[in-house]
Amino acid sequence: MWIADNWKDYEVLDTSSGEKLERWGEYTLIRPDPQVIWNTDKKNAGWKNFNGHYHRSNKGGGEWEFKNLPDEWEISYKNGAVFHLKPFAFKHTGLFPEQAVNWDWFSSIIKKEKETHPDKPIKVLNLFAYTGGATLAAALAGAEVTHVDASKGMVGWAKENAISSGLRDAKIRWLVDDCKKFVEREIRRGNKYDGIIMDPPSYGRGPGGEVWKIEESIFPFIKLCEELLSGDALFLLINSYTTGLQPAVLTYMIESAIALKHPGSVRSDEIGLPVTDTGLILPCGASGRWMRK
Repeated sequence: MWIADNWKDYEVLDTSSGEKLERWGEYTLIRPDPQVIWNTDKKNAGWKNFNGHYHRSNKGGGEWEFKNLPDEWEISYKNGAVFHLKPFAFKHTGLFPEQAVNWDWFSSIIKKEKETHPDKPIKVLNLFAYTGGATLAAALAGAEVTHVDASKGMVGWAKENAISSGLRDAKIRWLVDDCKKFVEREIRRGNKYDGIIMDPPSYGRGPGGEVWKIEESIFPFIKLCEELLSGDALFLLINSYTTGLQPAVLTYMIESAIALKHPGSVRSDEIGLPVTDTGLILPCGASGRWMRK
């Protein structure tokens, strides 16, 4: 398992009874987590002295309960990225901290390439880019980034994060677009990228009502993205929270769609976050990685 254990501003304090107790900077939240199917003693005081608790409804959805939690606050990561956080839309805060383990991975690849070829532009495409954690990481490592998401609000949020991270003038293209249609247009234009990152949803709709169902759409989409990889591309990353896309499935798709045409190494694994009170690891989905030999 790949573990995101380099955070200082974030930690999972404890997990029990379908929920996780988290510290986001100086604030403590309790949020649902479907992976937490165990019932362990809730000894941490944060279970009672929280700032925000998302209560899931038996009818679907739910609502937040707040105690001295600001409307918005910030945390930062070791690479210099700064994230604006706010509780919204179901249980989310605008950041998936477990992705930091992937940020560290591709950032090291970009930095190594920049050291070897300092004048060579490294172009990275971030698809389903959400609030821009991967975009910031790639830009801070020295890449030129194209950030694509179907939600105008998420792209605006990502821009705010970039400005707070000192990336106001960085070479980042911000695009509100359906990812599949954008990739098809880029293929027709003949554009190429040295790295591709994608974090596709299980289900979603594009700005024009385009329907995305991951089980039907993901493999054809990976094959499309292969056409955008440059001849000396550096990496490709796929992240998934969908139960059916286990590490072995991700490896099979990447080997079939990418590695046959771009020699390199393929590895997939679960990603997770350390739990402070137990010393155990909370699983948080899976990632598949291809990198050039």
